Formats: sequence, structure tokens, C-alpha cells
Amino acid sequence: MIEHLSNFPDDVLAFVCKGRVTKADYDSVLVPAVVKALEKQKRVRLYYETAADFSGIDPGAMWEDFKVGMEHLTRWERVAVVTDVEWIKQTMRFFRFLPGEMKSFPTSEAAQARAWIIAAS
Repeated sequence: MIEHLSNFPDDVLAFVCKGRVTKADYDSVLVPAVVKALEKQKRVRLYYETAADFSGIDPGAMWEDFKVGMEHLTRWERVAVVTDVEWIKQTMRFFRFLPGEMKSFPTSEAAQARAWIIAAS
């Protein structure tokens, strides 16, 4: 499940992933939020957190994640990923060459990640 988090500035999209994440979660929560934000903002920031009960992501959801990221490649200003899941941290390292700032944080540093994502560049 993907939950859209509130209490972030308009240019920050914030989500927490809980349990198993599916393509339907992307289709019903994440993608519409991204589209709506990009209608209003030239560039956006993304805060993406995995909850303690995160149990994985289905292949269809992984593909949607890749498509959303690549489709709006130049419009991501900053990306903060909060996770203790090793394969997600490794994937982040692989995509560091992309435009925009990307940073991963352990779950114990979620408050620092939130501060970083909203801080002025």
C-alpha cells in the first residue's frame, strides 16, 4: 500500500509504502499525485519512505516506479528515500547519475530526510 502524506510544502510529494506495494497502488495513489503536482509546479521534490512493515514491491509496481521517474526525469528537483531495505539503497546508488539531487536516509533519520527535502537548495 502507498499512502500519500500531507503536511509538506506544495512542491513536495511525500509517500510512505506499507506492506506489499502493487501496480494498483501506483495507479490509484502515486501517479495521480505526481500528475497533479506537475500541473502546478515546474519541478517537484519527492519524499519516499518504507514503513517498518514494508514487505516488498510487485514487478508491475516496480515498472510503474521506473516509468514515472523516467517520464518526468528533468522535473525532479530532489528525491529523499528513507529506508533500511538494502536493495532499495543499492538501486538509488545506480541512479545517482540522473539530474536532480538524490539522497537516501536510514529510517532512524526520517526527521533529517524531511528537513532536507523541504530545505532551500
